[in-house]
Amino acid sequence: MKKIFYTLFIFSHLSLIAQGKKFFENGDVQLKSAVEKINLKYSTDLPFVKVSINGKIYNFLLDTGAPTVISTAIYTDLGLEKKHKSSVKDSQKNKQDQIFTVLPEMIIDQLAFKDIGVMVMDLTATEFECFKIDGILGSNQMAKLFWRVNYNENSLEATQDLSTFDLTGYDIVIPFDVKDQKTPIIEANVFDKKMNLIFDTGSSGNIKITTNNYNSKKVTEKVDVYGNSSVGAFGTGNPVLGYIFKASNVTLGNKSFSNEVITTGNSGLVGNDFLKNFVFVLDWESRKIYMKQIKETIHKLESFGFGYRFIDSKPIVAYVFQEENFPLKVGDSIISINNINLDNLDKEGVCHYFLNRIEKDNVVMDLKIKRGGAEMNVNLKKKVYLKG
Repeated sequence: MKKIFYTLFIFSHLSLIAQGKKFFENGDVQLKSAVEKINLKYSTDLPFVKVSINGKIYNFLLDTGAPTVISTAIYTDLGLEKKHKSSVKDSQKNKQDQIFTVLPEMIIDQLAFKDIGVMVMDLTATEFECFKIDGILGSNQMAKLFWRVNYNENSLEATQDLSTFDLTGYDIVIPFDVKDQKTPIIEANVFDKKMNLIFDTGSSGNIKITTNNYNSKKVTEKVDVYGNSSVGAFGTGNPVLGYIFKASNVTLGNKSFSNEVITTGNSGLVGNDFLKNFVFVLDWESRKIYMKQIKETIHKLESFGFGYRFIDSKPIVAYVFQEENFPLKVGDSIISINNINLDNLDKEGVCHYFLNRIEKDNVVMDLKIKRGGAEMNVNLKKKVYLKG
């Protein structure tokens, strides 16, 4: 499978700046069967589950990189009590003060979670609204059970007894540590250097390392990128120079992987573009992840050389590959793509083209853009930047 570089969504690894462990130790869970099979929908490289709260059905992101989150709307509808307020940092280093409360009950198929510590967030930003995300099923809640995940089959299972999962063939074992909210932190070896990465089911990307861990002397294939290719829980960060490169060797746990396409940025993680090639079991009791590979990937990067986000209902160039004489710049406003007008979209239209990119299956893009009040036409062809 080819890797086509678009904007990556990292809703997760919300880091608590001023909150202890005790709040996220709270809560209980009840199962009706030894192994509970749970609804899962894997779409746009993100996993979603349906949950019931007070008789209403909501759409939650399954996200090991974050604590459990409910929307401000759910918090208000239930009339919940604020337990405290604390500063939170997202994957792009943006900080906000958030309310923390206790959710009396959440039902997921036959799983009943009670008195779970949750964070309250405004989920009305474009990316959350288009994905119709009402909350996050986070690591503090997941840590109370053992989970088996298979994106390829939309399969999610939970149990209180690890022995009920047959781990035959799960030859990859990755130990992890945890943050206060129980987020798994795994150790990787890239460039013969040890570094910590978040095991992040809330990221649509592949493997990402922090820019300060990048070593240009050990890279033979790379692309320089300027802008911001990731979206965090509170938006994007400032435009910066980054890199996409091939690593000759990446070690996770007891397994080495060759020629992985890796990006750099504000945070380090392993996301779903990598994880979807495996069935994996999460074991918070022994702090281990067991993985079995089910698909092979071709380590090839194709792109039009830029990416865009919808800001105030308009598509804006968010990052560009640093090529000589590349015609687009960060901040350019896109009027149309392949003669489809994107300049006056309503909310429904924004979400349609946000989730169904016009250029996705094309090899040519004809754009009309606006820069500094002037309009211009740009023609781009999809290129292979990193070969398989």
